Amino acid sequence: MSAVHISRDFDHAIFTLRKEVLTMAANARRNLEGSIRSLLDRDMEQANIAISDVDEVKDCEWKIDQLGMEILLRYHPVAGDLRLVISSMKIAMNLERICGHALNIAKRAKKMNAAKELLDVTLIEPLYTMADHLLRDAISAYSDRNATLGASLCEKDKALDRMHDSVTATFISRIETGNGRSQDYLHLLLMTRSLERIGDLAVMIGKDAVFLGNAPDLRHEGNHQIVAEI
Repeated sequence: MSAVHISRDFDHAIFTLRKEVLTMAANARRNLEGSIRSLLDRDMEQANIAISDVDEVKDCEWKIDQLGMEILLRYHPVAGDLRLVISSMKIAMNLERICGHALNIAKRAKKMNAAKELLDVTLIEPLYTMADHLLRDAISAYSDRNATLGASLCEKDKALDRMHDSVTATFISRIETGNGRSQDYLHLLLMTRSLERIGDLAVMIGKDAVFLGNAPDLRHEGNHQIVAEI
């Protein structure tokens, strides 16, 4: 097999890997949005869609993991290419975790939708918006190899943490009043926790984007330094 052919196959594999990650990210954001909308709109169908779509995201993670391993074993990438493969596999793992939180939100939304409407569910929406923006920026940092954007997410996540603490305190206060909706407020507490964790996972994706964006040119030095950092 000629060097040109191998290079073409390698470029195609890298392109496919990156495309799969971006597709998985888009699906994860859509899944999270559906979970939240099912709660805010009291939409059972939207919750069911969000729950059923989780399998598609898990399939994406498996494909990315398999493709990443194939690239590592077959082409032995170095420098920026190696970092792209490693970061893509790690990001896929965190996207799957994000979908796990979205799944939990959708399941709890179904339980709340079966009960009397609770107006305090609207307190969730600003948390969701902030978490989604963190995720959006994290994926953009990966897609554009923008280390500066990726590094900025830690500070933005602090604002999400503060909002999480405030909303959590409100829900705990509602439970302490003994208004007969303690179970629903417990669901909301766990949803806010999921959104806070999604923010943390977005920060981790941002850190992988920093790792990718700051890749040195090691094509003539081997890949030992990068492997040691992983």
